[in-house]
Amino acid sequence: MKRLIFIIFVMILTSLNWVSAISLPNEELKYKVTYKWGLIHTQAGRATLSLLYDGDKYKSTLIARTETWADRIYRVRDTLYSEMTLDFTPIKYVKSAHEKGKYVRDQIDYIVVGNNFTGNCTRYRIKKGDSDFSTELKTINATGTTVDMLSVFYHLRTLDFPSMKLGETKTINIFSGKTKELLSIKYEGIKTVKIDEQKYNTYHVSFKFTSEDGKKSSDDIDTWISADNRRIPIKLEGSLPIGKIRCLYIGG
Repeated sequence: MKRLIFIIFVMILTSLNWVSAISLPNEELKYKVTYKWGLIHTQAGRATLSLLYDGDKYKSTLIARTETWADRIYRVRDTLYSEMTLDFTPIKYVKSAHEKGKYVRDQIDYIVVGNNFTGNCTRYRIKKGDSDFSTELKTINATGTTVDMLSVFYHLRTLDFPSMKLGETKTINIFSGKTKELLSIKYEGIKTVKIDEQKYNTYHVSFKFTSEDGKKSSDDIDTWISADNRRIPIKLEGSLPIGKIRCLYIGG
């Protein structure tokens, strides 16, 4: 469940053949995270995603937290930070997480040569009640389009949706902590999404995560992207062992 909640906060997607040139303005997007099970439908958290153009690169920050009632079940205070080139190729990724009294910090520094990606990963951990960090170093390698759990959000928004065929599927690399996974992306067509009293015309996309040996590594997720020039993720949805969690756009 923890992994799914984290992914839902973050948003996802990319593909070589589907990408078109795009530039994004400085922005701050806000989301509410809801939990639904039968007649229960309540807000469980919130997230803010900001983007800053900084000369020769972009800087992005995602801040996510659970609501007070959800803190008693699983408290989340996460901050993600990413630096990317102007075509949204990742340069640096940092995840800082305070969850259930534990502190975790993952940092990936990228070296990109042609179509080859190397991620130099540094992982810091401090357990509840401890005062000292444990540190782990690891290197991840991949060939072909590669993103992490934040830069992937921006690649998603560059996709050339109008040229996609219904049911078309692509697979790319995604770095998560110290692990390389595969992300399979399927285009599901144009759909209308209603959030509160607002209706949005969207592109519907679903995706699956697998390990390099082909085993499923996370639950499937669906996302709906606004069918306009902003390409804002309007809704994301995934299943929990009991109920569903949804991330819904509320402004920005």
